[in-house]
Amino acid sequence: QVQLVESGGGLVQPGGSLRLSCAASGSILSINVMGWDHQAPGKERELVASITRGGTINYQDSVKGRFTISRDNAKNTVYLQMNSLRPEDTAVYYCKLRTALGYSWGQGTQVTVSS
Repeated sequence: QVQLVESGGGLVQPGGSLRLSCAASGSILSINVMGWDHQAPGKERELVASITRGGTINYQDSVKGRFTISRDNAKNTVYLQMNSLRPEDTAVYYCKLRTALGYSWGQGTQVTVSS
């Protein structure tokens, strides 16, 4: 069983910053990709950012230049530095892990951007 625990969400003003963290534990042999999805109420879950074991990064177009994903392989931890936050970034953010067996998601952490 793989466990993913997210932290770092909260309420922030437009233009502010948050840093999300996700630690993976459990039955992990080899992690191919770690990343973040988000989902707003009534909307589909979508990719925010991902990073492979080798460091290849993919971002959703709307967050390019504002968010930075990073990974600490030794700690099985992925981070998302979120700057210049906008109200449309408001969503539940889910940590995502991909191994050869498929995908796993954490329980999510709420990010709310509001004045």
